[in-house]
Amino acid sequence: MAFKLPGFFSCDIGIDLGTANTLVYVKDEGIVLREPSVVAIDTATRRAIAFGDEAKRMLGRVPGNITAIRPMKDGVIADFDVTEALLSHLINKVRRGSFALPRVVIAIPSGITAVEKRAVMDSATRAGARQVYTIAEPMAAAIGVGLPVEEPAANMIVDIGGGTTEIAVISLGGMVVSQSIRVAGDELDNAIIDYMKRAYNLLIGERTAEEIKITVGSAHPLDEELTMEVKGRDSVAGLPKTIHITSQEIREAMSGPIGQIVDTVRTTLERCPPELSADLVDRGFVMAGGGSLIRGIDRLLSEKTGLPVTVASDPLSAVANGTGIFLNNLNWVRAST
Repeated sequence: MAFKLPGFFSCDIGIDLGTANTLVYVKDEGIVLREPSVVAIDTATRRAIAFGDEAKRMLGRVPGNITAIRPMKDGVIADFDVTEALLSHLINKVRRGSFALPRVVIAIPSGITAVEKRAVMDSATRAGARQVYTIAEPMAAAIGVGLPVEEPAANMIVDIGGGTTEIAVISLGGMVVSQSIRVAGDELDNAIIDYMKRAYNLLIGERTAEEIKITVGSAHPLDEELTMEVKGRDSVAGLPKTIHITSQEIREAMSGPIGQIVDTVRTTLERCPPELSADLVDRGFVMAGGGSLIRGIDRLLSEKTGLPVTVASDPLSAVANGTGIFLNNLNWVRAST
């Protein structure tokens, strides 16, 4: 008679290790964790003292002996030790006392180097994974939004995350054409920070820039333009300052990075084989990632490409859900590593 002692079960985990946010999918349970990819460390001991939401609240507000940092930059590891601490925190949090080490699937940008890929896998192994598999983010996103990637027809995904924008045309379970650029949500935030300094001599932080992007950001003219009050520090007087901005201004501020994303989508389409291009005329493509929630970006891309554009129903969870489906089909995972 077979039996299993409590605490000896093994949980398979899918991780969307993003530049801005990390999502964790546990097999048979779904997404169980969704936290900012931020770690607060003690600068004297290099010991991690807070993760996720708690650490993000410390950004720009911590005393001298504590630093709140994002260990991922442009979709790849910028700080190995801190990334390992973050992965260890996530894995232990979802293991719930299990003695068995989990198998872990991690979504990675399609354009990273072999060295960068190995760094992710090594960090996950040291953090407590029994086996580590990697999946290209655009493939995971396409599967996560429900595209029929195994069919002999074109399925196109545009995934705008925090550090990278991933674009791929997928057919018969493989990526036929793909491009990855390190222009995404972070670049949009930086563009807003630069604009506020240039136009108003106002210094703002990353959190304020992200709030501006979410509240009034747009990629296409709106039927009714929006306004917002912004607080920061005057770079000349050095004193706190409040101004009012409009969505037209922020659209202008973000036009550079958004233009790069549009150009990359067009380049990907130009590289697509003719037969698959014909499929896309009717099918169009699907958008995922936090960047797809920017007002009017789907409309702008549709105008610039002439194709139908659909935003996924849950774009923030697309990649994590894709890793979950891979967990149930580990033959796919092995083929993608």
